[in-house]
Amino acid sequence: MPEIKLARLPDRTPVKITIAVPPELHVALKDYARVYADSYGQTEPVVELIPAMLAGFLEGDRVFVRRRRELRDR
Repeated sequence: MPEIKLARLPDRTPVKITIAVPPELHVALKDYARVYADSYGQTEPVVELIPAMLAGFLEGDRVFVRRRRELRDR
C-alpha cells in the first residue's frame, strides 16, 4: 500500500452520451450559453456547459443525495 497522502485518482475517462432534446430546450440551452458568456466574458459551447449543469442539478437535489448515500451504504 502506498504511503503517500494523496489517494489514487478516480477514473476520469469521459463517457459520451448522445441525447435528443426538444427544440424549445435547445433554444433555452443556447440562450443560457449567451447569458453565461455575458456573465463571465468567456464563450463556452453548450456541449461544455451541460455536464456542469447536470452535476449542479444532481448535487442540489437533497433527496437524491441522501438516497444515493443510503444506496452506497448498503
